[in-house]
Amino acid sequence: MRDEYDFSNARKNPYAKQVKKSVTIRLDAEALDYFKRLAEETGIPYQSLINLYLKDCANSKRRLDLHWNQ
Repeated sequence: MRDEYDFSNARKNPYAKQVKKSVTIRLDAEALDYFKRLAEETGIPYQSLINLYLKDCANSKRRLDLHWNQ
């Protein structure tokens, strides 16, 4: 194995723009349980399901219809 490698002529990673960012988020237990149950049904990891749902909301520019009781 070489001590150093030259990557100056290497191809760019076509998936580099799709790299996910790690974040910390606090979720209600009910919401998390929902996605975990859905994950068991579908065989898709719950974090991927949450990401897919949020991505769908962002792509469709869905907005939360929230009214606070006063």
